[in-house]
Amino acid sequence: MYLVSKLPERLIELRTQRNLKQRDLAEFLGIALRSWQRYEAGEREPTVDQLMELARFFGVSLDYMVGLTDDPTPPPRASSSERDS
Repeated sequence: MYLVSKLPERLIELRTQRNLKQRDLAEFLGIALRSWQRYEAGEREPTVDQLMELARFFGVSLDYMVGLTDDPTPPPRASSSERDS
């Protein structure tokens, strides 16, 4: 079960906004079409790595994807010098 139940809704929303088919995203992730369909139906959860790939692909934050926020804007990326501090 999802920690936050908005993920299936957000996956459908993001996919349809870009006029993508379920098959397109299944191929992008290298998974079976049925696996993607289960993600959208809330029957299965993508891995954290898959969620990160999807967030980058769609240009949204992970928090938005899972429903922790309604703001899709990803946080600014820290430069390597900021991370080393």
